[in-house]
Amino acid sequence: MVMIGASHGWIATLKEDGIMRLQDDLNPVASDSDPKHIPLPPLVTLPHCQTQVVTNVAMSSSSPEHEDCVVAVKFLGPQLSLYGMFRIPGSGGNLIGSWDLHKHKKKPKIQRLQFKNLPELTKTKRELLHSCCTSQHLVESTTTDETFLVRWYRKATSSGVVKMKTKAAMVFKLDEEGNAVYTEDIGHLCIFLSKSEPFCVPANSIPGMCPNIVDLFDFDESATFGLDESSLFSYSHTYPAPYHIPPQTILD
Repeated sequence: MVMIGASHGWIATLKEDGIMRLQDDLNPVASDSDPKHIPLPPLVTLPHCQTQVVTNVAMSSSSPEHEDCVVAVKFLGPQLSLYGMFRIPGSGGNLIGSWDLHKHKKKPKIQRLQFKNLPELTKTKRELLHSCCTSQHLVESTTTDETFLVRWYRKATSSGVVKMKTKAAMVFKLDEEGNAVYTEDIGHLCIFLSKSEPFCVPANSIPGMCPNIVDLFDFDESATFGLDESSLFSYSHTYPAPYHIPPQTILD
């Protein structure tokens, strides 16, 4: 067993079996009689990389047992591996699966959502939504510590080359009890969905951006959905790289 680094009082070790372990040996508040040893999932070696020589280990919080903790492992060469808790919506958006990568490797934690405050829809609107292809997206706001489930409703065009066109979007605010409350007001935030990871940021972090909207971007469409009035502006075009990029901090 070789010690490969330390962070926040936790020592990272690597054994011959390729399993990295975190031990609270240097933590001043750790228990001497019951020390903690947390194994991480097996390392995966990327093409043209190696995972035998580690140059650094870092944790984003004081304990790997914290739900939002991320463990970063930098190897000699180009590979960087990250371990952390993550959540994804199940098919239909009625279930949320949570994986703690050292506790739920084989069986995820499942939470069934209880949808509340659903809007009253006309028969025409209800039939339209039922005819759409619906995708579910889980989005977290790090500035407000809120989690949203976004339903994106799209329908294929009926003439010419088949393309998907946005018809509506719905946003539900999630809580720890599994309640998914429909909302038309996310305050000063705006949500971005594209072919990259969805994100939610304050509107004032992007010049010219309006608050309380969902911005939608795909290969054949760019659309903006206003939540307060259910307004939709859609533009059909071919976009070779439909990726939204979160605001970045530029260092001098």
